[in-house]
Amino acid sequence: MSPRRARRSDPRDKGRRGVPDRPLEAALWGMERVEDWPDGEWKVRRISGAGSEKVYRCPGCDQEIHRGVPHIVSWPNWTGGEGERRHWHTACWRKRVDRGPGRSRY
Repeated sequence: MSPRRARRSDPRDKGRRGVPDRPLEAALWGMERVEDWPDGEWKVRRISGAGSEKVYRCPGCDQEIHRGVPHIVSWPNWTGGEGERRHWHTACWRKRVDRGPGRSRY
């Protein structure tokens, strides 16, 4: 038998399956909240990598969001806005207002 090497714990591995170790951020994963942006009020839900089971297309960059990738789901904060729900890369969601009107597929 070969000797086993001791595996040191990595402080970055504290979160399980993409969920942050910080209590406040962990509580926000999967919970929807309302965000006020220059383009209106949006309901936003953060999806952990473990909660992502399908492949989606980001309206901000027109690239695929693969299974297991943490991302944002958003929809307008009005009655019936759930039908406008879209999955975004987190960075694309934050930068969408900077791109200006007509620069995303949404």
